[in-house]
Amino acid sequence: MPEDFPDYVDVDYSDGEGEEPEDYASMEHKIEKAIEVTREGLEQYENPAVMWTGGKDSTLTLYFIKEVAEKYDLPTPTAVFIDHFQHFDEIHDFVSKWEDEWDLDVVYASNDDVGDYAEENDLSPGDDIPIDALNDHNQHHVREILEYEEDTFPFLLDTYVGNHLLKTVALNETIEELDIDGIISGVRWDEQEARADETFFSPRHDPDIYPPHDRVQPILQFDERAVWDAFWHFVVPDTVEEYPDDGYVPQSDDDLPNGLTQDDIPVSPKYFAGFRSLGSEVSTEKSDEEPAWLQDLEDTTERAGRAQDKEDLMERLRDLGYM
Repeated sequence: MPEDFPDYVDVDYSDGEGEEPEDYASMEHKIEKAIEVTREGLEQYENPAVMWTGGKDSTLTLYFIKEVAEKYDLPTPTAVFIDHFQHFDEIHDFVSKWEDEWDLDVVYASNDDVGDYAEENDLSPGDDIPIDALNDHNQHHVREILEYEEDTFPFLLDTYVGNHLLKTVALNETIEELDIDGIISGVRWDEQEARADETFFSPRHDPDIYPPHDRVQPILQFDERAVWDAFWHFVVPDTVEEYPDDGYVPQSDDDLPNGLTQDDIPVSPKYFAGFRSLGSEVSTEKSDEEPAWLQDLEDTTERAGRAQDKEDLMERLRDLGYM
């Protein structure tokens, strides 16, 4: 990480403070802001990267990055995919396909110390891993940073220790290894209470917690409905040649126009199947039989299909570097 960070970066860390999705009433206003933040992020940081989970929010963010990079002749940053060992197979397939289709440079970040132990001992999600079986780096995180006192922890993503080791530690190690100074992510204000106070440029400069960097968040102003509207009227028409230019909202996976199939569309098949949040194969279930964008987005919880969604846990994890 450059020693003078963040002195060479000139961004407004208060941009978006006190705002909410309703302050960006039209789709045009939302898109205009997303492009503005994306361009500033690509221009201000010497070595930015984009977080890509294969989900709708990070894929929408990646779309804005590709469009801005092409329009302003800027390099497309590396995409970082956190492999936490408990993804749906369809997520890996989706990321692999669109990595090739969009000619992306994707780095797969993972905590191999934990993953290798689970594989070598034929563990299933939920099985216990002894703390003393971990390397010194992971033991330090568990004992000194998380202040976890048990002898074992469950090999499970949606727990305090599991989430931190499998996601946050993997991400922070990648930030350090690649000297990333700006992480562009698809965080939204409306997604969780723990994210409601985020700003478009958010500093993460405490070297005792994470490698110093900034979070760049171009779609804070989108709500879930706006994300899907953007997909079916902008992202898909712009990236799929055979799709109607003015957009089309499919009612099912076999209701795509012009002979197109799910495989032709940069939307995860899990959303077609009724999932609204992808999480992990262990702890996430579909919330309805209808595709995600046809569900009652306004009156139901986006993460209702997840096993845990505790705001105090999210707040603690975010303080440690989680997205």
